[in-house]
Amino acid sequence: MQVNQVRLIDEFIKLVQIDSPSYGERQMGDYVKARLQKLGMTVIEDDAGEKIGGNCGNIYGYLKGDADVRPLLFCAHLDTVEPSKGKAAQLHKNGTITSRGDTVLGADDLTGVASILEALTVIVENELRHRPIEVLFTVAEEVYCRGSAVFDFSKLLSLEAYVLDLTGRVGTAAFAAPSILSFTASVHGKSAHAGFAPEKGVHAIAAAADAVGKITMGHIDEETTVNVGMLQGGSATNVVPDSCVVKGEVRSLSHEKAHQQAELVKIQFERSAADAGASVDFKLEVVSKAYLTPPNHRVAVRFEKACVHLGMPVMLIKTMGGSDNNVMAENGMTGLVVANAMNRCHALDEFTTVDELTNSAELTLQLMTARD
Repeated sequence: MQVNQVRLIDEFIKLVQIDSPSYGERQMGDYVKARLQKLGMTVIEDDAGEKIGGNCGNIYGYLKGDADVRPLLFCAHLDTVEPSKGKAAQLHKNGTITSRGDTVLGADDLTGVASILEALTVIVENELRHRPIEVLFTVAEEVYCRGSAVFDFSKLLSLEAYVLDLTGRVGTAAFAAPSILSFTASVHGKSAHAGFAPEKGVHAIAAAADAVGKITMGHIDEETTVNVGMLQGGSATNVVPDSCVVKGEVRSLSHEKAHQQAELVKIQFERSAADAGASVDFKLEVVSKAYLTPPNHRVAVRFEKACVHLGMPVMLIKTMGGSDNNVMAENGMTGLVVANAMNRCHALDEFTTVDELTNSAELTLQLMTARD
């Protein structure tokens, strides 16, 4: 049984029109809840919104299935990055779908949402045999998975998951993802008049810049990166700045390596601050923890079989991006992050295509109805 391509594309275009920024997913959550309820599913919204300061919780749905087959969880996130207000999808003659160019499209992750909803609709309308299916639509994923971080995974029946949230050709899935450590270095110097008595000041920006210049950034090795992304300080051009805040991140497929690199960053800031007569407060947050799903695990084998059945090339990869699957792995679940027809994410030229979105829904349907 194939998906209804016209219905799928219409739904995706409708989803794009709903504003759903991180912490502001209320309209999208209401839409998804109504769709799941219409399919006869058990639907629950948790209190994630209250916990993280948003206006919508994570949306959970359950569709009862054959008891002799293991339940599976399918996940996508409801929020989109900025600029997103007033999004509108443009369907081009060549089958490409873009925004108007002044916002993101929101294919990240609305292609995942649309694929899951269409696969469920096909199952229910055609009374297809299927396994017990759990779905989870998370909020605030784009801000380091804040929504899934407060979800109660102990309530799930599934031990395995497919997270639809990966760029690349459909048939691609990530079996490993990194730890992401976010750091903030607050350098404290001493203010002074820059014209009359600069020698009486301690230049916080200079101390911070010295540290940034001595930190090794980019690829440390094939599985580890370091980046400084923000530097803010000073109050006026005629004042020696007494403060400077530097923010960055470390990523690694090895949790241990990530911490080792973060420690090196901290040491360099401490040295540079001390050399300048300044001080530094260094804060480190573990945003996500690395995981690796064995490629021979049944969650991966099932995925490969589904792709082969549909005539899709299969590619299992490691990714340097985090997702809700990092959170799930920390909560004892085994999963893959599956490519779902989104391209050039987080950019104004983000796009999807009719053919690839159809493939994404077909693959989701195949996984939901698999017997292994």
